[in-house]
Amino acid sequence: MSKNTKFLLLSLPASISPTNDHDEALTALRSAVTTDYGTVFPFPIPEFKIGTLDALVQQADELAKLETACEGVVGKVGDSLKTILEGDEEKVSQSKTVNDKPAEQYLKSFHWNRVKYRADKPLGELINTLQKEITSIDNQVKDKYNSYNQVKTNLTALQRRQTGNLTTKSLANIVSPDLIIRDSDYLETHLIAVPRTIIKDFLRIYETLAPMVVPRSAVQVAADEEFTLYAVTTFKKHSQDFVHKCRESKWTPRDYKYKEGGREEENKELEKVGKDEKRVWGEALRLGRTAWGEAVMAWVHVLALRVFVETVLRYGLPLNFVCGLVRTTGKLAKKAKASLDVSYSYLGGNAFGRDKKGRVTKDDSSTSADMQAAGHMGDGGDYSAYVCYEFEIR
Repeated sequence: MSKNTKFLLLSLPASISPTNDHDEALTALRSAVTTDYGTVFPFPIPEFKIGTLDALVQQADELAKLETACEGVVGKVGDSLKTILEGDEEKVSQSKTVNDKPAEQYLKSFHWNRVKYRADKPLGELINTLQKEITSIDNQVKDKYNSYNQVKTNLTALQRRQTGNLTTKSLANIVSPDLIIRDSDYLETHLIAVPRTIIKDFLRIYETLAPMVVPRSAVQVAADEEFTLYAVTTFKKHSQDFVHKCRESKWTPRDYKYKEGGREEENKELEKVGKDEKRVWGEALRLGRTAWGEAVMAWVHVLALRVFVETVLRYGLPLNFVCGLVRTTGKLAKKAKASLDVSYSYLGGNAFGRDKKGRVTKDDSSTSADMQAAGHMGDGGDYSAYVCYEFEIR
């Protein structure tokens, strides 16, 4: 789906057609929008069980909040997919499908899912079902991606220990056990990573850095582009002082204890965590793909309910309305709505008028408070003469 694509979900009374015919009303809607500003697709919404007026007003408010939550979850799942696919926009786009088809195609051919959301259920029950579903999707994705991030962090730390410089990398594959004094009551071996630029200073002063450093005990163990690793022997009772003075001299003491089989153990752990990372990566990707589609589906059904509730509040009973989906762009959306205002401003009664040049004007000051109190304000608090919700799926 193009990043610039926007949708307008509209509902108007069938009376916009002289015959009150649904199909003719849809044709009239297409004429009002015109192909210059967008393409109109039918968006069938079933009739639901209606409660009291007070209940409808409350449900309108609940649906507005739920739609915001759905949009947020869709965005978060999309961000998770982008992270796990390392920002590859093409792969991310391929992963964003609804019922195994692009989201735009799903919208264009939308039909209420009567199996998952039974239309014969009360509105309150449907809202509750959708609320639980979107919360469950959010929690599942969050838990799985937290697990993946934890495994990835562990793997990165292990890899850094294999590939970093001599101040951070594992010494199990570097230090020979013969260099380490073990089982001595008095002596201890220290491994010190010294910047290559100050090796001469190290060799000149290390013996006098602290009391009871064994003379000429410094042995080069390994070197990389930045550091050289030395083994130095001291008496145990002055070890802490020696280590402290090393840090003051900008040398890095390495905390290393020789362990029999430590090298093999580290390699096995790296292999195991690497396999875990691949497994959890696959699970997170599969869940992300499924969850994104399910979240979009829930969002669109919430939008459909918003349109239905607002239609009842606006146009009253008996219900006879036409619902259409306008595919447009960010730039053309305002023009499409302006064109609709020209054709259907009369539906707003006193809220709309015309200036001396015949252009449609809104009397916002006289209507906003009343409309908002009645639950008739559109997104962003902008009242229109017809039911209209603008959205985009990223």
